[in-house]
Amino acid sequence: MIEYQKILDKNMINVFVDILKNIKNNGLSNNNHLYITFLTNHKEVELPNWLKQKYPKEMTIIIQYEYYDLKINKDNFSISLSFDDIKTKLKIDYNAIISFADPSANFGLILQANRIQTKLNKKVEKNKSNKDNVINFSNFKKN
Repeated sequence: MIEYQKILDKNMINVFVDILKNIKNNGLSNNNHLYITFLTNHKEVELPNWLKQKYPKEMTIIIQYEYYDLKINKDNFSISLSFDDIKTKLKIDYNAIISFADPSANFGLILQANRIQTKLNKKVEKNKSNKDNVINFSNFKKN
């Protein structure tokens, strides 16, 4: 069986990596800026606990003016950004990325497998919380 979605996801990650390499080598110009949304609870994502507490499931970072130490690795990238004037290093696994976009270029991609996993997680949580609030009215029926 051909796993089309897996092949497509891999190639979309390659596009993302090429964009990061371009930013690393040439910087950003023409008002370009990159929005990257990723799963903060992914096992291979490294960020400070205070950020994980603030964004327990996912967060979006923006690469535009102030970013430092961009490193592109085989399975992840790392970057330092400023949050409330605190320079913070993030390590983000490519498989944790949900989407990325450059609004100034009207360009963006959604990595389907990650988005589907996020939706499934939300559905499971919703179902769990709904069961806690369910009242079985059949117990109150008059015979």
